[in-house]
Amino acid sequence: MAITAALVKQLRDTTGAGMMDAKKALTETDGDMEAAVDWLRTKGLAKAAKKSGRTAAEGLVAVNVEGGRGVAVEVNAETDFVAKNAEFQAMVASIADAAVKADDIEALKATDLGGKTVADTITDKIATIGENMSLRRMASVSGDTVVSYIHNPAADGMGKIGVLVALKGGDEAFGKQVAMHIAATNPAALNEAELDPAVVEKEKQVQIDIARESGKPDAVIEKMIVGRMKKFMSEVTLLGQSFVINPDLTVEAAAKEAGAEIVGFVRLEVGEGIEVEKEEFAAEVAKAAQG
Repeated sequence: MAITAALVKQLRDTTGAGMMDAKKALTETDGDMEAAVDWLRTKGLAKAAKKSGRTAAEGLVAVNVEGGRGVAVEVNAETDFVAKNAEFQAMVASIADAAVKADDIEALKATDLGGKTVADTITDKIATIGENMSLRRMASVSGDTVVSYIHNPAADGMGKIGVLVALKGGDEAFGKQVAMHIAATNPAALNEAELDPAVVEKEKQVQIDIARESGKPDAVIEKMIVGRMKKFMSEVTLLGQSFVINPDLTVEAAAKEAGAEIVGFVRLEVGEGIEVEKEEFAAEVAKAAQG
């Protein structure tokens, strides 16, 4: 029986197996879908679909710099235990290596890793390790100098927080200081121009409402808002923040002293923004033990 792309896709959707594994299963079973599912199950390759609904909020961020381009990727798993697994770490490192030549996350998922795409490699790892996993984010920066930093590394080039800083001028030592600053302060944007206008407007409205509660005249309120928004910008923009290495200077002023211009940065933290049901995984383990 001819093994069509449609058959392979159907089997992948049913089992969560990788493309090459699905094709092999259909070849081995002469296109019999039920037999192919059983073949995959016996090989331990049909587990991924059952795990795809579980929240993966742990994992690792890995960074990689090649020439004037740096990339950061976040690969998630369900537990911190897996994040410490050497097999998982090796996969994350290989994905970070591949990311240097990928334009975006979709291109990265389709990139070849030893005969399988990154997406299929992750699917296979779900089957062998036994937890849901995902390639959640990829971000990159470019500049004359790109410096990477991992806060509390779990292995070389990977940990819970990864930072990239792109500089024009300056040196790596200064770039490393800025990267450590970013890891600690988590700025929302490089400068005011790059802040989300909706965020700025929301903060301004909050400050107006607070000021009006004071009962002061509108002319006074306007001056109050100018000052409060200036303070807000100094707190949330990288260039406006007080430099943690020397709080007497802003980051922008410190960069000028170092003969550098900060042209971009990336900060990825594992699980940032993911809502997790704390008992989800533990409850599932307990249920399995009872069953």
